[in-house]
Amino acid sequence: MAISEDMMPAGMPFVVRVEMHSGSVDFGQLAMAIAAAGGDVVAVDLVRAGRERTVRDITCRVKNPDVMRELAARLEALPGTRVVNISDRTFLTHLGGKIEVTARTPIKNRDDLSMVYTPGVARVALAIAQDPAKAFQLTIKRNTVAVVTDGSAVLGLGDIGPLGALPVMEGKCQLFKELGGVDAFPICLTCHAVEEIVETVANIASGFGGINLEDISSPRCFAVEEQLQARLDIPVFHDDQHGTAVVVAAGLLNALRIVNKRPESIRAVVIGIGAAGVACTKMLMTLGVREILGVSLEGILHRDERYENPMHNWYAQRTNPRGIRGSVREALDGADVVIGVSGPGALNAEDLRGMAKDPIVFALANPEPEIAPDVALERARVLATGRSDYPNQINNVLCFPGLFRGVLDCRARVINEEMKLAAARAIASVVKPEELDAEYIVPSVFNHEVAPAVCEAVMEAAYRTGVARRARHAGGRRGEEEGLQDLWISGADRGPGS
Repeated sequence: MAISEDMMPAGMPFVVRVEMHSGSVDFGQLAMAIAAAGGDVVAVDLVRAGRERTVRDITCRVKNPDVMRELAARLEALPGTRVVNISDRTFLTHLGGKIEVTARTPIKNRDDLSMVYTPGVARVALAIAQDPAKAFQLTIKRNTVAVVTDGSAVLGLGDIGPLGALPVMEGKCQLFKELGGVDAFPICLTCHAVEEIVETVANIASGFGGINLEDISSPRCFAVEEQLQARLDIPVFHDDQHGTAVVVAAGLLNALRIVNKRPESIRAVVIGIGAAGVACTKMLMTLGVREILGVSLEGILHRDERYENPMHNWYAQRTNPRGIRGSVREALDGADVVIGVSGPGALNAEDLRGMAKDPIVFALANPEPEIAPDVALERARVLATGRSDYPNQINNVLCFPGLFRGVLDCRARVINEEMKLAAARAIASVVKPEELDAEYIVPSVFNHEVAPAVCEAVMEAAYRTGVARRARHAGGRRGEEEGLQDLWISGADRGPGS
């Protein structure tokens, strides 16, 4: 699938290196030429200055590559000016990849080598062979997550394959590290069949403390997650489903506070019954929402109908208690909340006019929402999108770094509904009562309080529901030292005379 220009972010950053002949042109002329081509100057850096010539790097933002080509032509037309090269800053950011593996312990001499590798490593290997649980103490397993995709449903881009998905997965891994301190590694598979994906991931899972499934198309993603969790003793989390649902729930909790409504008293409509739509619905049920309608391309899902998609049949049997039929328009008649996880054009202004007082609209399709935000705001009391250029961005990065940090720290076997709900409430709680506003229902993705709050809440829920395998006091340095004491007095590490 080709990436069209409307998928690209507004204001793409480029750097133009320009050589200027002294006395022939001044920087004001360059700036005017850039503006005339439709570019905005962001920064200017002096590369080299001489008596006759000066070289500068001019950072510009342009709407699309065609503007950049026109901009370069205008600069070349100025007297005494030569465009040396043009660099796309986004591509430069990805040059050579965005993540790397680094060593945690130095190897400076033979003694170091003998401990990290042969012969000393043999004792550690034997200790793990005798007690596999020690892998969580003595290997990267304790802090490593596999980010797994087949590239079949990359957000906003569709089926671009495993190589096309790789830079997206790298970015995900970078966020894991930056925000949660979690070492994540991208696993991009060339297989697409459920059985092949499950078998491949299950065979490599021993080196990881958790599995994050990403951008696997629906309905296969449901089976992949279910089968992997049944086979593995580490958490399996499909972020497109559950990460989205957690952040939606966090935003909805705060939005309902603004309009003074309770989850159990509202009617909610979910548009787009794929991976995210199903997960959001399950989370709404966990919150206590009793009346939910799901709308697919076939209209409102109804329990008396039979659908080709098995998940739609599951959905129809558990929602729409009043048996409403019709399209989006009929579903939204009297609804308090609409959550769109479908595509552009799924909603219009007329649809929203039939909603209840103070409607809450989550139009989350990317890069184009289900309805233009400016149009939605004419009717919506609270609006959230998946975009960063509008308030209330529903972004999964608010969830997964802190969630996996908590999961790894308590060594949870699974991520259950209680842990997801705890994560949602933790995200919502970061927005203080005095800060809560129709344009601020979820914290910024750069708010450093989010990940620690989610981590603590997830751990508490894991202990409360009995899925954590690490003692409560075992966190931090104290936990590491106690784990080492266990090794010193057990198994292969028991020395002479002990």
